[in-house]
Amino acid sequence: MISYTLLLLQHQIYRLLGLPPPFMDPRELKVGTRDSVLAMAQTHIVISQLLKNHRHVTCTTTSLKTSGDKNLTQALFDIPSKSVWTAELETLLLEHSVDLVVHSLKDMPTILPDGCELGCVLTREDPRDALVLSANCPEGINTLADLPAGSVVGTSSIRRIAQLRRKYPHLKITDMRGNVPSRLRKLDDPALGYTAAILAAAGLHRLGLEKRINQYLEYPEMLHAVGQGAIGVEIRKGDEELRSLLAPLRCDNTALAALAERALLRRLEGGCSVPIGVQTSWEGKVLKMKAAVISVDGTESVECEEAAEVNDDDEAETYGVSVAETLLEKGAGPILDRINRERQAKPPVAEGEH
Repeated sequence: MISYTLLLLQHQIYRLLGLPPPFMDPRELKVGTRDSVLAMAQTHIVISQLLKNHRHVTCTTTSLKTSGDKNLTQALFDIPSKSVWTAELETLLLEHSVDLVVHSLKDMPTILPDGCELGCVLTREDPRDALVLSANCPEGINTLADLPAGSVVGTSSIRRIAQLRRKYPHLKITDMRGNVPSRLRKLDDPALGYTAAILAAAGLHRLGLEKRINQYLEYPEMLHAVGQGAIGVEIRKGDEELRSLLAPLRCDNTALAALAERALLRRLEGGCSVPIGVQTSWEGKVLKMKAAVISVDGTESVECEEAAEVNDDDEAETYGVSVAETLLEKGAGPILDRINRERQAKPPVAEGEH
């Protein structure tokens, strides 16, 4: 490990001097990803940075549809597995069919399979949610607050649903599944009757669709998902070569905030997806976090706001757990228990395409 790290450091010095890298054998990395247009765009970001930092590296991609891509009938909240976007790719990783996997960090379970680890977190895009209005929306409507009673808002996220029901109970929330382009097509189809949709701003930015955003949503209107806006790279546990190659891609502020957010979610989520929202920001070395647990119907919620100095990964994890404990002390436990009971009582829904 030490000899490889020294060799990599020597390579970096030569690269900065504009000289050809010495003693570095060509290295082809096999990169796994979902085949959606957004996943491919995020994979291109990772590959571009790898090639920029390591001239001896080349990359090939392997893309596929995960169970989450194939099952478009069931609402995400009702799918038992938390690895609907990652499991098939992790199988390829553990089989050594790929060397690394690129994910939207918010899609990664907080507990990874044995043999896998989070190798890198890149600089975060805008983590906020965004309101996108239908092309058929009447003039004069620009924000969530402008939407009249009965307006149909599409989203596949139970976190967004709970927060919309809490603040805007007069709106009709409808499940909307699919990749970003397909959701925009559904939104603009007059036959489907959508007034608006809530999507992640980061995905719209990365696809060059930021002009579709009518309003950025943030606290107190809406808290974003854990890890939202960040790209996570998963590798095999103990792969020191990959860890070293990915080191220049890491953004410390993003990684530490994301680790704190994921630690909070891991402490709270139990066995299923739950409506938990966060918002983190830095002031020097102090990480501020707003967090909330909301009942699915929006009638109950527990919130907190904490701040702590965070210098490394361990401190980030400890801080996230501490924020979770504050939420539990304030009464989040009964809300989470009720969500789990109601979810387990629902009958199974058959899989299938729209």
